[in-house]
Amino acid sequence: MSIDFAMVNRTLVVNLEGELDHHTCVEIRQTVDREYQKKRAKNLLFDFANINFMDSSGIGMLMGRYRSVIICGGEIALYNVTPEAEKILAMSGIHKLMKTYASKQEALEALA
Repeated sequence: MSIDFAMVNRTLVVNLEGELDHHTCVEIRQTVDREYQKKRAKNLLFDFANINFMDSSGIGMLMGRYRSVIICGGEIALYNVTPEAEKILAMSGIHKLMKTYASKQEALEALA
């Protein structure tokens, strides 16, 4: 799993690559939380283009980040969600809490 960050205005963009499962979610959670606080971001935007596997641990990681971001008055969103990841996200009902966008630009405009 690799994680890259970019800051756009007050939105921390998180580019994930690899698998979102119980083996990787602890590290992802800690790394994202640390970067979110360090950058003093308001919103979180996850790029799912390079996620090749996701299980319920990925949903849990997203839910935990959702709670943290909402407490800080921000929003969380996803973009470039693969069809495989979309199946898990749809089953979880997570779309009631966070929106999914087709592109980074569309997501950033919605979060601005």
